[in-house]
Amino acid sequence: MALYGGIEAGGTKIVCAVGSGPDDMRAEVRFPTTRPEDTLDKAIAFFQEQSRSAEISAIGIATFGPADVNPSSPTFGFITSTPKPGWANADFVGPVQQALGVPVGFDTDVNGAALGEYRWGAAQGLDTFLYLTIGTGVGGGGMLGGKLMHGLVHPEMGHMRLPRDRHRDSFAGICPYHGDCLEGLTCGPALQAHWGVAAEKLPPDHPAWELEADYLALALHNLVCILSPQRIILGGGVAQQPILLPLVRQKLQTLLNGYVQHPAIIDDIDTYVVAPGLGNHAGVLGAIALAEMATRNTE
Repeated sequence: MALYGGIEAGGTKIVCAVGSGPDDMRAEVRFPTTRPEDTLDKAIAFFQEQSRSAEISAIGIATFGPADVNPSSPTFGFITSTPKPGWANADFVGPVQQALGVPVGFDTDVNGAALGEYRWGAAQGLDTFLYLTIGTGVGGGGMLGGKLMHGLVHPEMGHMRLPRDRHRDSFAGICPYHGDCLEGLTCGPALQAHWGVAAEKLPPDHPAWELEADYLALALHNLVCILSPQRIILGGGVAQQPILLPLVRQKLQTLLNGYVQHPAIIDDIDTYVVAPGLGNHAGVLGAIALAEMATRNTE
């Protein structure tokens, strides 16, 4: 069985793994996302070490963004306008490909996680679905008609604008580009800035969760009406808080108000808006799936 390397590149940490799927993960390492040079050196060193005992056929990179995911672009494989210090216009694919000499698949972290869920998780058997992550940042991806979402660049669902009642919520948001976009209001650092407490330390009865669920339900309402997904998967550290998913489901039903007439939403919302089937491994398994795809594309 062919082995693949996967890099899940988040704004806070990097996860590298070697395997062929969820039942065959041979090795894994995690380390902080620091300067591009240091981060890539650590990732490359990990795969070089693993290559001594088994051949790695390809590498997949599922990365934070924005990123250039167009294979015909001269800057394919680059991180582009990210606010993360040091990473704007950084070449991600080039150094990995040069050092390891294998095909490299490259996409956003959310498209990667979506691909992993399609192959092995909560999106199996579907061809149109969304994967939305709420963590250090907020991003969305998925499939339309069996193809990963791409276009002019790639989806930036975390930066959609939402109605905000300034009397109820005076917090201006933290996005350096848009202030109170979805990411600026709901990501982990936004919760920390708004309430002065990290998301994982907020008690279940804290008013933060009611407001968080309101914003997320507004975003999902828009996405349901625009893309008509067969399922929505909510991942990321913030979304793991036990109180949040039931609140979002309830508020989404209320906002849609019976307009979208489908049993999945009206009668079975608990299986329509779900957690990742692959849990915390959705991203790195998606990167492995990207590597497998890159191998097929070179055959």
